[in-house]
Amino acid sequence: MLSAALYDELWRIVALSLAVSLSATAVAALAGLPLGAALAIWRFPGRRILIVGANALLGLPPVVVGLALYLLLSRSGPLGNLGLLFTPAAMVAAQVTLALPIVTALAHRVAAELWSAYGDAMMDLGATRARCLPVLIAMGKQHMLTAVLAAFGRTLSEVGAIIIVGGNIAGYTRTMTTAIALETSRGDLALALGLGLVLIGLSMLVSSLAFLFAGREAR
Repeated sequence: MLSAALYDELWRIVALSLAVSLSATAVAALAGLPLGAALAIWRFPGRRILIVGANALLGLPPVVVGLALYLLLSRSGPLGNLGLLFTPAAMVAAQVTLALPIVTALAHRVAAELWSAYGDAMMDLGATRARCLPVLIAMGKQHMLTAVLAAFGRTLSEVGAIIIVGGNIAGYTRTMTTAIALETSRGDLALALGLGLVLIGLSMLVSSLAFLFAGREAR
């Protein structure tokens, strides 16, 4: 059983984890969904490179993202004067970097299929490409939501990048994944197991919702 102090600490860590991951997912969704749909609608030089790049970055190593952001945000880096290193904002930036390719690539796949099927009809009815963009997102809303849930799952379970740019500071930048790594190394398994159970539960919930939404769209 967890003591009252450990219980309070557990939920503080869970709250910060959710705040950071939800913020990063929201930013990635707001940028990635229209970007993915735009890549399906418009043809321009370099478009293919962007599509391949988004898909290639699906497996972007988190520690590399953390290192790159650390170099940018450190005191000697080009963005060092912003003072963002070892803050939740830096953690959000790291997670956005990891989540954006997921949302963009998956949204593009959905939008490309819809544009192939209905694009000519919408254009014949007088719609501009710009007006078609939100329509495609709405038409594929179930799969679009699945893409967002996939990005949220990635951010929630991420540890490599955020521990580099966040510093794992107790009460400030310590999340579930970084706390589990720290407490396990210390031998404090009670808190680590408690956080692990919460993390597994949230991950299973996200995966289940993504599966349900994808199945509903297929039907």
